[in-house]
Amino acid sequence: MVPALGKITGPELCGADPVDVMCSPGSGGPGEDASVEYVYCRGAITELLKYGPTDLHAASKSPNPPKMLILVIPGNPGVVGFYKTYMWTLYQTFIRRYPVWAVSHAGHCMPPETYDMIEDASVTEKEDVFGLNGQIEHKLAFLRKHVPRDTNLLLIGHSIGCYIILEMMKRDPELKVVKAVMLFPTIERMACSPQGKIMTPVLCRLRYAFYLPIFLLSLLPERLKVSIVRLALRNFYAVDTSIIPATVSLINVDCAANGMYMGSQEMRLVVERDNATVRQHLSKLIFYYGATDHWCPVQYYHDIRKDFPEGDIRLCERGIRHAFVLDAGEEMANMTAEWIFDD
Repeated sequence: MVPALGKITGPELCGADPVDVMCSPGSGGPGEDASVEYVYCRGAITELLKYGPTDLHAASKSPNPPKMLILVIPGNPGVVGFYKTYMWTLYQTFIRRYPVWAVSHAGHCMPPETYDMIEDASVTEKEDVFGLNGQIEHKLAFLRKHVPRDTNLLLIGHSIGCYIILEMMKRDPELKVVKAVMLFPTIERMACSPQGKIMTPVLCRLRYAFYLPIFLLSLLPERLKVSIVRLALRNFYAVDTSIIPATVSLINVDCAANGMYMGSQEMRLVVERDNATVRQHLSKLIFYYGATDHWCPVQYYHDIRKDFPEGDIRLCERGIRHAFVLDAGEEMANMTAEWIFDD
């Protein structure tokens, strides 16, 4: 069982006109219509961010059930709050016709005050739910519990989320994936990338040194944490202020430790691209590589284009950074919507 711990919901959603066109996002902001829920999934606390219907099992029995779920699988750290603007823009662009959900990585979110990070320590340790393989199984377990089996899925992965999606499609061929969008995909040679060469020793051998400073920062008042985050982001042009709470939530030893532990496994396990799975599902995949991405450099784009010349594999021409959620969530969502709409 995956019992719900609590729910924070926004205002009731309005019905969308049944027209097959996109529209510009309406007024308001990414907090509008958002629902945040916390559940235990495979024994670990998990945060869900939802736009649209929050219970697809109930919605599937309604007179006009959703035809598709758009599900975002985040990068690392896997905090769904980073994707608010991206998700809200997608939801508005498609006139609220399709629910847009995101599921955090296990243990990457701060639980409500009255709940623990883990529900059953024996389960999480035995299954290594915080590791990379555990996170893949965590997403499959989430789908089995919260999404009707016959639901059409449009999966959107960011960074390591793309690797997770490929593994999900490989491990559960019965998933009704109609499309999978891979944004800045770290699906191969992570430790060999320019950023990987820097981060591998940090994540694999030195991460414990960061625990004490993070713990000390976590003792600060919330207002001061917000000030520190704003100061750290001051050099980013047009930073998306909706990511500030998500960034503040990372000033937590458990969240940071789980994220760095997962990252250490990424460096060791994400080595060879899974060409067999890519080839099997190529018609469903859209890859989007960054032109200045130090996690998946341009050479990786050229390599996959050479191996799959018939694939939908794109190179960014807009200078969007790997961490697009910092300042380009709306722009990235509009591009994603165009790709989906054109398909």
